[in-house]
Amino acid sequence: MHTPAVSLRFKRFRRRFGISAPRVVVRSELPRQWLVGFGVLLMAIGFAAAWFIQSASFGGGQLAELQNQVRVQQSELDLLRASVGTGQNAVSIERAAQQQLLTRIQSLEAENSALKEDMLIFERLIPVIGQEAKIRIESFRISSNAGGGYRYRLLLAYQSVQRGAGFRGRYEVVVTYKAPDAQSRQLVLPAGQDGIVEVRHFLRREGVIELPGGAVLVSAEVRLFQDGKLVTKEAAVI
Repeated sequence: MHTPAVSLRFKRFRRRFGISAPRVVVRSELPRQWLVGFGVLLMAIGFAAAWFIQSASFGGGQLAELQNQVRVQQSELDLLRASVGTGQNAVSIERAAQQQLLTRIQSLEAENSALKEDMLIFERLIPVIGQEAKIRIESFRISSNAGGGYRYRLLLAYQSVQRGAGFRGRYEVVVTYKAPDAQSRQLVLPAGQDGIVEVRHFLRREGVIELPGGAVLVSAEVRLFQDGKLVTKEAAVI
């Protein structure tokens, strides 16, 4: 049999833990230091986000300004390149014009020299009483070509005592050169019937001298024959 003291304790127990007991709320209590640290972390994240947004907007403005400067400098560079190209074209045109003028001057000088030479020939061709007919080698020159070879120029003049008379014969150019093996050799031009000439007053002949690779021209001589006999000869001016 329960005593009054036990019954009182049982009633209190039922009130506290039974059906009629008050609702119980379970809460986890964090330390105050953790709450303060979490608040500071949230504030730092907020400041960082605000700084990032502000920096992004400022950086975008800077980027646009830099892009604009790059476009301006690129246009200036294109303009300078165009002006330099125009200047180079002008210089090239001027150099080409000077080269053409120089070539023309050289051509005129050569023509003038040839005319003076022809005038001297005509003066020499004036017949003199008592003078016999004579064939002369007025000029024999050798010049180098741009391709590395040589070219000879021959001028013959015939002074006759009878009208309509002329000279018929053959000429040959004897070229002496040093071969790559240091041996001296000779080359006779032209070949065959190409050397036959008929001169009434004066006659020009030109030809190309082709030497072996590495050969060096030493001297050249033109010889004039009539009926197989040597009439005259002359060394070349190189």
